[in-house]
Amino acid sequence: MADIVRESMEYDVVIVGAGPSGLSAAIRLKQLDPDLTVVVLEKGSEVGAHILSGAVLDPSGLDALLPDWRAMGAPIKTEVKEDNFYILGPAGQVRIPNFPMPPLMNNHGNFIVSMANVCRWMAGVAEGLGVEIFPGMSASALVYDGDRVKGVVAGEFGRDPETGEPGPSYEPGMELHGKYVFLSEGVRGSLSKEVIAKYDLSKGKCPQKFGLGMKEIWEIDPAKHREGTVTHTMGWPLGSNAGGGSFIYHLENNQVYVGFVVHLNYENPHLYPYMEFQRFKHHPMVAELLKGGKRVAYGARAISEGGWQSIPKMVAPGVALLGCSAGLVNVPRIKGNHNAMLSGKAAAEAAHAAIKAGRAGDELSAYETAVRNGPIGKDLRRVRNVKPLWSKYGLVASLMGGGIDMWANTIGMTIFGTLKHGKSDAAATGQAKDHKPIDYPKPDGVLSFDRLTNVAYSFTNHDEAQPAHLKLKDPSVPISINLPKYAEPAQRYCPAGVYEVLGEGNDAKFRINFQNCVHCKTCDIKDPSQNINWTTPQGGGGPNYPNM
Repeated sequence: MADIVRESMEYDVVIVGAGPSGLSAAIRLKQLDPDLTVVVLEKGSEVGAHILSGAVLDPSGLDALLPDWRAMGAPIKTEVKEDNFYILGPAGQVRIPNFPMPPLMNNHGNFIVSMANVCRWMAGVAEGLGVEIFPGMSASALVYDGDRVKGVVAGEFGRDPETGEPGPSYEPGMELHGKYVFLSEGVRGSLSKEVIAKYDLSKGKCPQKFGLGMKEIWEIDPAKHREGTVTHTMGWPLGSNAGGGSFIYHLENNQVYVGFVVHLNYENPHLYPYMEFQRFKHHPMVAELLKGGKRVAYGARAISEGGWQSIPKMVAPGVALLGCSAGLVNVPRIKGNHNAMLSGKAAAEAAHAAIKAGRAGDELSAYETAVRNGPIGKDLRRVRNVKPLWSKYGLVASLMGGGIDMWANTIGMTIFGTLKHGKSDAAATGQAKDHKPIDYPKPDGVLSFDRLTNVAYSFTNHDEAQPAHLKLKDPSVPISINLPKYAEPAQRYCPAGVYEVLGEGNDAKFRINFQNCVHCKTCDIKDPSQNINWTTPQGGGGPNYPNM
């Protein structure tokens, strides 16, 4: 579209994504110099609409950014009082005592929060400092100036749903230029993916690994509610089919977060992560807790799990990757928000120093150094072998070997050195003929629900008069390759029922219901042919999470 002319606006720093890393960067920039011009673009209809996290928050990132957050009215109230860990079997459970756990696994001093609401609050703080925040503005493309990233295109609307060409009501959007561009899009963001590929930022690193996290909010019987209780489980129903586990967090107002994570390096293409989650709720321990309650919200998103070995180079000319765009989650702790905040703070400090020195559009190497040699690097190095042990040798080896290695790392030693991740999650998918189909019980509509019913509780909406934002590189692949070879796993790995195979044999067709998409990015990650490209839809589309 070389003939499209767009107006442009100039800023010191352009930030894509109003998550914890992007908002932390914006706040820190304004703390350092109130005269810096900073803009944050958010594709959700409002700040927080696309934020889904467990979440037990380690407040260390917020302590570093806003030491007075308690006095400032942050929506962070429910301190963890009890920490439980269970291995589940089909009909019972075994509690793992807390004392053998490495100290870093302790949740004492952490808080059960809605990160969506924390981000809404952080956005208010940022705006109070003079940051411009534009929700409903998807950043759909990068703007280059020679070899450097100069800005982004945002606010483009009105392309024809069939051709993708500008339609009669086309609005070209604007170019927002910055001395530096921060990409804080979350996991597998489309612009971050482009930057990583263009500048070969993953060279010499292990492939990034991912999990699919699904979550429901339940209102439960007050007699069963234990505010401040954190429970994690592993084992049933996944067994040897996949790695993963659950979380149950009791927050205020008789609500619990019930979540389930499936590692996306599973082999059996018949595995149905969403139905594993629904089956989990029928475990006697979980069913008893939820009995008499009601589900009030649902959502899903991918989680970066590669950790230390998979962090790409985080800077290229004019651009930096923040938070989950770089993959800064501590997998055994199931925590990344503190590292996201610390990364935003570090990126802001590097950009401020560069701008003050008269620089623009170069690589913020000071940011890279701060992440790898500072508290984020320390946090991730200590747990770097847990995920590869789990992937290669299973749950028990991960618990025992990973636990011993984490203990050793607390005194600066390591048992295993640095283990490598193997193939990508897409390449880990096995052929259908080599694996048995899995028979899943039908949802009962009380504890477990079908996908489309649950997606309604994510309050997802997309304008149907736009091109599908889920793009197939080759439209023939789903039926000609993925169906015979892998039983087309997109039908199952998508937690929102976006992908369907209709008909059989020569009449089989692949349908994409993009309106259902909750922006989890699992398809972009797990498709064995790597044929699906997730891109941003028009601004404001997607889920509208209330308190996730």
